[in-house]
Amino acid sequence: MPETLTFANLLDDAAIFSLEHQLHLGDVLGEHSWHADLQAHLFEFTGSRPLTCTGLHLLGSAAPGPRSWLWGWANPSGFPEPVTALSATLRDFGQQHGIAELASAEVPFDALPGSPTEPAQAVGILTDAAKAVSANWTSYNGPVGGGTRAAFLIEHPDFQLPPPEPARVMHVIQQALSGLWITDHRRALHAYAVRRRLGAAFSPDGTKLTITGPGLEAVIDFDQYGRVANINASLSAPGA
Repeated sequence: MPETLTFANLLDDAAIFSLEHQLHLGDVLGEHSWHADLQAHLFEFTGSRPLTCTGLHLLGSAAPGPRSWLWGWANPSGFPEPVTALSATLRDFGQQHGIAELASAEVPFDALPGSPTEPAQAVGILTDAAKAVSANWTSYNGPVGGGTRAAFLIEHPDFQLPPPEPARVMHVIQQALSGLWITDHRRALHAYAVRRRLGAAFSPDGTKLTITGPGLEAVIDFDQYGRVANINASLSAPGA
């Protein structure tokens, strides 16, 4: 029987790879401001690294008043279809797999993992799920008035990750494990390694995951609850 995909699965699948893309985006942009014109299909950054995105997708918005998220396809403001089309594909995916958080036009904060209280927290959760489905990995969100935050997936060649560098990979993994909401550590780490095109192999009993790549070998031990208990990593300069 095929696995039943859940919302939690999507978040675990996206967590670490999404984090690395957002860290990379920060490196690319530096100090910046943003501007969006959805009617013109325009999203641009100004500041230390001016940049105009080559792709723009409105995911939705999180508002503090109703304490809910509204998907872009359901927004009554009538944004252009090309800007909201990706959010509509997420709706269809949610309907196909029985994932209410994607299929419902509006999602209460209380229906999300951890019952977030702030729009920025809700935005992060829904955005990661969207990334896992769409394979568009760079996002941006910002205030649009009244405490509401709008979330976008954005594209540009400079947003592509560079080849994996051992110290960076380990930093991203450690930051994710210490700061992100991850339900299944095994799944999240394996998904990251696969998407980062690193080697990933579980021991026969599933208590260890070995991640390998140029200049990197990391053996990750899991405890009886499937949580990371220890990481033993060997790093060297790629090609050394």
